[in-house]
Amino acid sequence: MVKKIALVIVGLIAGILLYAATRPDTFQVQRSAAIKAPPEKVFPLINDFRRWDAWSPWEKKDPAMKRTFSASTSGKGASYGWEGNREVGKGRMEITESTPSSAVALKLEFQEPFESQNAVRFTLEPKGDLTQVTWTMNGPMPYISKVITIFCDMDAMIGKDFETGLGSMKAAAEK
Repeated sequence: MVKKIALVIVGLIAGILLYAATRPDTFQVQRSAAIKAPPEKVFPLINDFRRWDAWSPWEKKDPAMKRTFSASTSGKGASYGWEGNREVGKGRMEITESTPSSAVALKLEFQEPFESQNAVRFTLEPKGDLTQVTWTMNGPMPYISKVITIFCDMDAMIGKDFETGLGSMKAAAEK
């Protein structure tokens, strides 16, 4: 009886590991929001790391986190590092593209709780008296992440933070 149970458990584990191997090698999470403000008012909230405290969901998860900023906090080349609690971890961001009132791209590096490098992009599209802001993050999906995402939906987890952040960005821009 114990032998049969052990074989079933080994079979389940093997099945999970084989299934994980078939998962995509990359991931993408994307959310959008319509903000009743011109792109010129929304853009500085994204393009200047010192203004992220007005909307970033992670700023609120650990108000005591240590922050470091480069000499310039906005535009291409600006960088922002953080070290915080378990929810925010440790990492660094650098603006790699800054197109006024249109787009901001970032290189995002996590060091803790796990190492990863991802690309983040914000696009701003005027639509009448609204600005459509789209927040996208993509990156590689290593094998261990493939296994984890069988049990935890990364799009739902990160997507909730994106939705919260876009809601806060909307509130800040519409003041």
